[in-house]
Amino acid sequence: VEADLVAHSGPTARGSFIQTLCLTDIASGWTECAPLLVREQKLLSEVLTELRRFLPFQLLGFDTDNDSVFLNETIRDYCLDAGIEFTRCRPYRKNDQ
Repeated sequence: VEADLVAHSGPTARGSFIQTLCLTDIASGWTECAPLLVREQKLLSEVLTELRRFLPFQLLGFDTDNDSVFLNETIRDYCLDAGIEFTRCRPYRKNDQ
């Protein structure tokens, strides 16, 4: 699946605001989304576990942009432990999916 965070911050990304984790299967178009109250890697892995329960297929791949909430040991280890192939867009390219 392609994964991305959508910020619900209005015109500026200041202060507290909810973000939505969206997973989209590029083959079928199936999409699952869930809110994150904070941008935190442990919370992201917990929400990812919940979203996987709603997918009508096994999650084999997790492709993200270069956001630091995705590129860290917590998410890397989560994917390794679950047998999910983790890929990302080109280095140093923001929102390059």
